Amino acid sequence: MSLGDEHDGFGGVGGSGQTRTRLPEGGSGDVHGGGARRPPTRSSRSLITVVGVVVLLIAAIAFANRGDGDPTDGPAASQGKSPADAGAPTSATGVRPVTGRTGEIPTGFAHDEQGAQSAASNYAVALGSVDMFQAGPRQAIVETTHDPAVVSGLLKRLDESYSPGFLANIGLDANGTAPTGMTFVSRTVPVGAKVREFTADSATVDVWCTGLVGLAGEGSTKPVTSNWFTITQKLRWVENDWKIVTSEQTEGPTPVNGDNRASVADEIAEAVEGYGGFTYAR
Repeated sequence: MSLGDEHDGFGGVGGSGQTRTRLPEGGSGDVHGGGARRPPTRSSRSLITVVGVVVLLIAAIAFANRGDGDPTDGPAASQGKSPADAGAPTSATGVRPVTGRTGEIPTGFAHDEQGAQSAASNYAVALGSVDMFQAGPRQAIVETTHDPAVVSGLLKRLDESYSPGFLANIGLDANGTAPTGMTFVSRTVPVGAKVREFTADSATVDVWCTGLVGLAGEGSTKPVTSNWFTITQKLRWVENDWKIVTSEQTEGPTPVNGDNRASVADEIAEAVEGYGGFTYAR
């Protein structure tokens, strides 16, 4: 599912040569998504589908900030791994992770396939965050993650889509703020990434993700649920970094649900407030 030339089922808007992004639709009813606890309806998966892209990445993503800063943590260190370790899809591989940052978003990725995967993964996290639901932070995220050629048109469509009606439908006020006593949760967590196409100045990267979205708090009628989806980002090398040109999303791959006990709202709120995110890199 993607932002194409017409509105899609979730309010997507777009045009040729512009970023294709899943956008929210104000009148879609209960749009909170679910995954680990399989949601009963399609509409309950809408929001997590929205935030997975921009409301709207070869193997699994390894946590980037590994090691103690010793230069041997990088490619040279990987040469000392056993053949089995070196071939494991979840092994940390390649160049040292990115150290640049624009605001809270990692930037300054390597000009190679690994850098494209890292960029796509970290951009997916930013574009699936709570900040996308507020106008100022949303603009900063889009400007940081996207090719400048598509930013203006994308921001206009996003601002129209994040209407007061849509925000009210998911339990937020017109400024994207949760009610007193509630914690709004929106997180995208990359599980793995692979490069589909690569040239010197462009790349297409798939990012397999899981995500959380909903309102945590006593009496919430929109509890935090999870979902699984794959984001496909087309990237361009511009201004010495990888930037998104278009983005689209499909459902799954989705694993079989486990039998974990669902946590109460306070436990979810405490976890979201207490556990920070990661920087992702190959």
